[in-house]
Amino acid sequence: MSTGEAPRRPADTWYLTRFLLLRWLGFVYAVAFLIAARQIVPLIGDHGLTPASEWMAMVRDYFQHQGASPFWKVPSLFWFGLSDRLLVVGAWTGFALSLVVVAGYANSIIMLVLWAGYMSYVHIGQIWYSYGWEIQTLETGFLAIFLCPLLDPRPFSRRPPPIVILWLYRWLGFRIMLGAGLIKMRGDPCWRDLTCLYYHYQTQPLPNPLSRYLEFAPHWFQKFGVLWNDFIELIVPWFCFWPRPCRRVAGLLMISFQFILIASGNLAFLNWLTIVP
Repeated sequence: MSTGEAPRRPADTWYLTRFLLLRWLGFVYAVAFLIAARQIVPLIGDHGLTPASEWMAMVRDYFQHQGASPFWKVPSLFWFGLSDRLLVVGAWTGFALSLVVVAGYANSIIMLVLWAGYMSYVHIGQIWYSYGWEIQTLETGFLAIFLCPLLDPRPFSRRPPPIVILWLYRWLGFRIMLGAGLIKMRGDPCWRDLTCLYYHYQTQPLPNPLSRYLEFAPHWFQKFGVLWNDFIELIVPWFCFWPRPCRRVAGLLMISFQFILIASGNLAFLNWLTIVP
């Protein structure tokens, strides 16, 4: 018998959100660890361009004179042992665990190992690991530790993801996008007079085949591109905290913007990583 009350909407569980987010993050981790496995020895190995052993010796001496432990000041598992073999084994181990996450099996222990492992490379990687996406990877990965159950690795465990972690991911996405817009505004007047894209495609790191066609696009198109960039990075992020319809539109706009950046240039895995939050 009808009581005249509207049916209650089922409570949000966010299982699919967690599933997709962890799979995408696992893919980013896999790329990051694969890069390390292929390049870490030539960069910071015993005979690399900037040997980590020499750098760590200087760091150890500096902090020991201050009576502090270098491990707690510059956390890295490689303080317990460092060799070319360990650098490579650690990277391939991280790559293998990343594929486990991509396959749909993740828990807090696996995500903690991935985060600690990658942090170990970032903190001894010197100039090679000083780019913004390295710290962004660590912050994104740290939140993921608390997104999934402690031990249960099933793709859809019975424990729903904590809503506070999802809000922290929204906050992360907001900071990334707004920060990218603000640093452009204060960094170069070309972002204010809408001329940056006149020469961006030929001066960016590692342009791809599509960059050539965008470089020769008319100036009105380039100016529109700057305006669209400003809109996505300075206006859209604020809607991450509005009601659900606004959040969905904002999310789609920001994700589509990242795919435009991926298609028009090559900034390693930065844009793929930014899609996660």
